[in-house]
Amino acid sequence: MPKVKTSRAAAKRFKKTGTGQLKRMKAYKSHILTKKSTKRKRNLRKAAMTDNTNAKVMKKILPYL
Repeated sequence: MPKVKTSRAAAKRFKKTGTGQLKRMKAYKSHILTKKSTKRKRNLRKAAMTDNTNAKVMKKILPYL
């Protein structure tokens, strides 16, 4: 069986935690920040876990993570 290619875009965006979950950064924090409240921007800084509904797809595009 040939090797499976990792999606490089996904590999740069996700990291695996010790428990096997995928960690990601939140969206909407790159530009047009003046109209967003300080509280909203502060909450966007924190990392989040990917949802379990996406786990099957994520395993396919990140086979060696």
